[in-house]
Amino acid sequence: MADRWYPVIDYTLCIECGACTNKCKHGVYDPEKLPTPVVADPKACIDHCRGCGNLCPAGAISYVGDDGGEHAGDCSCGCSC
Repeated sequence: MADRWYPVIDYTLCIECGACTNKCKHGVYDPEKLPTPVVADPKACIDHCRGCGNLCPAGAISYVGDDGGEHAGDCSCGCSC
């Protein structure tokens, strides 16, 4: 789990397709808010996981803590990100 890594949704781009909320099995998103993706538990996000962002067809997901550096695309949650 991460203290300084979590998704941020750009609601001006989001098309509410559900790809991010369906992908994440760590409880980051609030299932009660579907189809709108709401980050309810940012600390549940796995450090440097980009699984939800990689699936977003609108490019509406960025990450707090994203430095684009050595860990880009590397996570340990097994999501094949």
